[in-house]
Amino acid sequence: QVQLVESGGGLVQAGGSLRLSCAASGSIFSIRSMGWYRQAPGKQRELVATITSGGSTNYADSVKGRFTISSDNAKRSVYLQMNSLNAEDTAVYYCNAVLTIATMAPQRVYWGQGTQVTVSS
Repeated sequence: QVQLVESGGGLVQAGGSLRLSCAASGSIFSIRSMGWYRQAPGKQRELVATITSGGSTNYADSVKGRFTISSDNAKRSVYLQMNSLNAEDTAVYYCNAVLTIATMAPQRVYWGQGTQVTVSS
């Protein structure tokens, strides 16, 4: 059983910062990538940022220059530093991991339960 547990969400004023954390646990053989997605009310879930096990990163245009994704492979954790937050960043943020649970097993996508980020204007 694989679990992704997020923390760090909350309420912040516009222009402020938050740091999200996500730790993967359970029967994990290897992690290909981890990342963050978000879903605002009435909208589809969208990519925020991803990072591979080798350190390559990818960001949504809307967060480039404001958000920074990082990871600690030894801790099987991913982080999202969010600066200069605005009301459009309000959403439930979900941690995501692409991983395998055994040496010959296929890669699968796992999701955390989500953490609410609310930015007040």
